[in-house]
Amino acid sequence: MNVEMRKKFIEITRRRISPGAGSTVAFLKTRTWTHPVTNLSKLITVPYVIVGGVATRLYMPERFTLDLDILIHTDRSTQLYTDLATKATQIGELSIGGTSWELPDKTVLDILTSDRPWVELALSQPKFSPDGQPVIDLPYLILMKLAASRTTDISDISRMLGQADESDLARVRDIIKTYDRNSIEDLESLIQLGKLEMS
Repeated sequence: MNVEMRKKFIEITRRRISPGAGSTVAFLKTRTWTHPVTNLSKLITVPYVIVGGVATRLYMPERFTLDLDILIHTDRSTQLYTDLATKATQIGELSIGGTSWELPDKTVLDILTSDRPWVELALSQPKFSPDGQPVIDLPYLILMKLAASRTTDISDISRMLGQADESDLARVRDIIKTYDRNSIEDLESLIQLGKLEMS
């Protein structure tokens, strides 16, 4: 979804949304790691963070997703692919940059590669899942989801921001102002929509 389509989507949602949600506030504040994911620490020797649907578990109620997405710096992709070649099977290329692999336990691992200026910061400042895996911090996850702007991404952004505290919102705003100034207006709209769900 391009920026113009994203703005239209947000505007439609703003016109139609009413306060509240189909879930209790207590449920919306629940954080779980119920569906186990492959522990990548023995497979991956380069810095990485979990991104995508699995990463959202730290910031909103868990939703089921079939694949596991990670982000690495482009400079380390050759090393990682060489390491994985003896442990997993490459099954394709990703249109957004990176590759898709099937792991020995049949998990589909999507490896996103990027050399954007913020990637090293995101890799060096992870949060951690209950099982100790590095997960991308909220501001960088929002940055990635704004760039992707699929319907699911927009929904995830709104829900995560609606539940974020003021300190986290300030950090998100700082990152978006630094790396994606054109999305500031949409970010504020998505914060408002998320807060409406929590009211």
